[in-house]
Amino acid sequence: MVPIASLWLPILLSAAFVWIASAIVWTVLPHHKKDFSGVADEAAARKALGGLAPGQYNIPHVESMAEMKNPAVVAKFTEGPCAFVTVLPSRVPAMGKAMVGSFLFYLVVAGIIAYVTSRTVDPGTEYLRVFQVAGTVAWLAYGFGAIPDAIWFGRPWSSVWKLMGDALLYALLTGGTFGAFWPR
Repeated sequence: MVPIASLWLPILLSAAFVWIASAIVWTVLPHHKKDFSGVADEAAARKALGGLAPGQYNIPHVESMAEMKNPAVVAKFTEGPCAFVTVLPSRVPAMGKAMVGSFLFYLVVAGIIAYVTSRTVDPGTEYLRVFQVAGTVAWLAYGFGAIPDAIWFGRPWSSVWKLMGDALLYALLTGGTFGAFWPR
C-alpha cells in the first residue's frame, strides 16, 4: 500500500494538467460552441423569468407524481414546452471564482484517485498498470456523471458524448501523471 501523503506531487500536477486542459477545451477548441442555443425571443423569455430567484425550476411543475393522473397536467406535458431551467444570480459571471472552484474540484478528484490507486497498486508497480487504474478512476469521475443528465433531464446525448471525450482526455492526463510519479 502506498501512503497518500507520498502522492502529493501527482495529485497536484494532475489537477493542474486537467485544469489547463479544461480551460483549453472550453475556450479554444470548437466542439462545445453549439452546446447551448438561444431562445427565439430572448427579451420575452428574460421578462418571463425575471422574477425567479437563483435555483432550479421545471416546467410544467408538479408537486407529486399523483398529479400526473390529472388530465390538465397531462395536457401541459403533451402540449409543451417541457423544460428544466437553472437561474443564476443576476451579475456578470465571476470567472475567477469559477476557475478556483474548478481547480479545487480537480484537486479533490485527484485526491480520491490517489486514494483508490494507492489501495490497489503497490509501490514500484510499472507505469502502465498505474496508468490503467488511475486513468480508469479518473474517466469515471470526470465523465460518467453526465449520463444521468441525459437520461433524466434531457441533456442532448451529443453533449454527453463530447463531455465523455473531454473526460477521456482528462483521464489520460491523470493516468499519465500518476504513472510517471508513482513511488518506486
